[in-house]
Amino acid sequence: MPRFFLSASNISDGFVTVTGDDAFHISRSLRMRAGEHITVCDMQKIEYDCELCEFGADFVRAKVISEKPSDTEPPYVIKLYQALPKSDKLDVIIQKSVESGAHEIIPFESERCVARADTDIRKEEKKLERRQRIANEAAKQCGRGILPIVRTPMKYREMLADAIKSELVLFFYEGDDTVPLRRFLTERFSPGEIPKSISVIIGSEGGFSGSEVDAARAAGASICGLGRRILRCETAPGFALACLCYNFEL
Repeated sequence: MPRFFLSASNISDGFVTVTGDDAFHISRSLRMRAGEHITVCDMQKIEYDCELCEFGADFVRAKVISEKPSDTEPPYVIKLYQALPKSDKLDVIIQKSVESGAHEIIPFESERCVARADTDIRKEEKKLERRQRIANEAAKQCGRGILPIVRTPMKYREMLADAIKSELVLFFYEGDDTVPLRRFLTERFSPGEIPKSISVIIGSEGGFSGSEVDAARAAGASICGLGRRILRCETAPGFALACLCYNFEL
């Protein structure tokens, strides 16, 4: 069933009003008709089964048949902090991270990043718009109950200060003195215990410098490893999120 994300203000008195590109998509691209059903998410983890009933020049209206809490959201809020990778790798990372349950994706600059945030604000804004579209499409495709947010790139220190606000802060590093993720989670949490918020920090192609690891450790982040194989920067985020999903959801 087609899925659309709308503000709660578009849902009133048992009816949903769809406007803009979504209305065009329903009536022109999908060629849907009165009596057919769509799923509407209010971006507050509630989804509605709606029956199309009215088509206007620039809107579509549907009757709410039933509503229920979304069952596709993780039982925790997870933020992915990803060091800027080269080329279009971030696009893939955003897509797969949304499918894996991320609530926010925050790119950042680290010492060994080859890619950097654009100094031209307008160009960076266009990149952000494209990245958010990728996140939105991934959320619709996989049935999320919210639209995850993509943030503008941060500097390393700014990123770290933001990440440590979460209850659990996982800094993934392929070097020495790391704790395997499975062992860390087993020792940190009792069976059935779930953290309310998680920050996941992943490096770029060159990984992290020693000083960055030291800064993360000093800030209170847990320095963890993802196994004996070194993963590509576009593989590591989805792998880490999948491990957390297995541990806390499945």
